[in-house]
Amino acid sequence: MNALDQSGTRAGRKEWIGLAVLALPTLLLSLDMSVLYLAVPHLAADLQPSSSQLLWIMDIYGFMIAGFLITMGTLGDRIGRRRLLLIGAAAFSVASVVAAYSTSAEMLILARTALGIAGATLMPSTLALISNMFTDPKQRSSAIAVWISCFMGGTAIGPVVGGVMLQSFWWGSAFLLGVPVMVVLLVAGPLLLPEFRDSAAGKLDLRSVALSLATILPVIYGLKELAKDGMNGTSAGTIAAGVLIGVVFVRRQLRLTAPLLDLRLFTNRTFTAALGTMLVGAFFMGGMFLFIAQYLQLVNGLSPLEAGLWSVPPAVGMIIGTMAATHVAQRVGTWQVIGGGMLITAVGFAVITQVDATGGPALVVIGMMFATVGLGPGAALVTDIVVGSVPPERAGSAASASETSGEFGIAMGVAVMGSLGTAIYRSGLDIPAGTPADVAIAAEDTLAGAVAVAEQLPGELAQQLLVPAREAFTDGLNLVAGLGGAAIAAFAVVALILARRHGSSVDGQAEHPTPSDDDLTAVDGDLTAVDGDAGEPVAAPA
Repeated sequence: MNALDQSGTRAGRKEWIGLAVLALPTLLLSLDMSVLYLAVPHLAADLQPSSSQLLWIMDIYGFMIAGFLITMGTLGDRIGRRRLLLIGAAAFSVASVVAAYSTSAEMLILARTALGIAGATLMPSTLALISNMFTDPKQRSSAIAVWISCFMGGTAIGPVVGGVMLQSFWWGSAFLLGVPVMVVLLVAGPLLLPEFRDSAAGKLDLRSVALSLATILPVIYGLKELAKDGMNGTSAGTIAAGVLIGVVFVRRQLRLTAPLLDLRLFTNRTFTAALGTMLVGAFFMGGMFLFIAQYLQLVNGLSPLEAGLWSVPPAVGMIIGTMAATHVAQRVGTWQVIGGGMLITAVGFAVITQVDATGGPALVVIGMMFATVGLGPGAALVTDIVVGSVPPERAGSAASASETSGEFGIAMGVAVMGSLGTAIYRSGLDIPAGTPADVAIAAEDTLAGAVAVAEQLPGELAQQLLVPAREAFTDGLNLVAGLGGAAIAAFAVVALILARRHGSSVDGQAEHPTPSDDDLTAVDGDLTAVDGDAGEPVAAPA
C-alpha cells in the first residue's frame, strides 16, 4: 500500500517525545560540521596539513556518509532502524574521541573516515523512524520540519558553542561535543523509540555495496584531482573507472529482486526533480560555508567566537524558513515555495559576489541570510516529498536516497568549489619581492598558510603578502557565489515549471507519488512503472 493512501493514525505524546530523541543525532551532525569549519585555521596551524590533506579532512566525512547512506538505509530496513541507530551512535562516540586527540593530518583523516561511516547510520535511521511514527501526512510534514530545523539549529548554535570552546580549548575539543549527545541517545533510545524493520526484505547484497563505493569514491577523487591539477591521466582514469563501475552497479540493481538501491523510485519525475534540487542546493551551500568560515577569520581577522556570532543570523533565518515551509505550502503550493525560495537564495549569492577583502563581514552575512532563508523551506518540503511517497517498509531506502543527495552535494561542493577556490587563489596571488622561499611556498598553498607564515615576516613585508593573499581568496569566494547563484536560479525555474504544469499539493506531499509495490511490475525482465497521473508505462532507468 502506498504511503499516501494511508488514512494515517495520528501520533500521540510518545511519538513526539521520540521525535525529540531523534533530533539529538540530527543536531549533532550539523553542529559537528559547523564547528569544524571554525576549527580549520587552528587544526591547520597545529597539524600543518597540505592543501590536499586539508580538503580531505573537510570532505572525507561527507564522502563516507554519501558512500554508505544507501547501504545503511537498506541495512536498517533489514536489521531494524532503531538497532542500527544505536550501533551508529556508539561507533560515532568512539571515532569522535580518536579525532579529538589526533596527532597528525593522516590520523585525523582516518578518524573522519570512521565518523562518516558511523554518521551514515544516523540520518536515514532517524528519518525512516519519523516516517513510521508519523503516518498522518500533516503530522509527518510538521515532524520533518522539526527534524530539519534541529539540523539547522546545530548550524546556528555550533559556531557559538564552537567559538567559545576554541577560545578556551584546543581544536580537538570540537569533536568531543558529540560524545555526551550520543550517550543520551544510547540511554533514551531503547526506552522511547519503537523498532521497525521490513520482515520481507531480502539479504543485503555485499557485491552491490562494494560496487556503490567503487562508483562514488573514484569519481569524487578524480574530480578533486581535475579541479586541482587539470585534466591528466590520473583524474581522467579514475573518473572513467567510477563511471564504468557505476554502469555495472545500475545493471545489477535492475536485475535483483531486493536491490540495494531501488531504481524504480526514479521513474517518477517529481521524485527525481526533488533529489536534483536538493543536490544542487547542497553542492553550492557546502562550498559556500567552507569559504565563509575562512573569510570571516582569515580575511576579516575575527576570532572564532566572533566568527561564530556572525554566523548565527543566517542559521536562524534558515530555521524560520524551514518551520514556515509547511504552512506556506498549504496556501500557495509546494513547488511554488521551493522555486520561490531558490530565487531568494540566488539573490543572496548575487550579494556575496560584491564582497571585497576590506569591507567587513556585514555584506557577506546579509547575503548568506538571503541564501539560507530561501533554501530552508525547500529542504523541508523536498524531504517530505521523498519519504512521503513510498510504503513504510521502504522508508529506509527512500530516506537514504534523500540523504545521499544532500550529503553527496555538500561533499562535492566542498571538494570541487574548494579546489576551484584554491586554484583561483594561487593564480591571483602575487608574492612580494624579498619573501623567503619557504614562506612563499607556504603562502602559495592556502590562505591559512599565508596568514601563519606572515607572523614570521617584518611588519611591512607581512602586509605586502597578506593584502594580495586576502584579495585572491575573496576573488575565489566571489566566483563561487556567482556560479552558485546562476545554477540555483536555473533550478528555481525548473521548480516553478513543475508547479505550473502539474499543480501543487496543499499538504506538502508529492504531486506525483512514487508508485507503490503493487504498481510496479516486471515485464520480460525489464522493470516498468505506472505513472500516478497519466497511467502510461514509464521505463525504468537503464
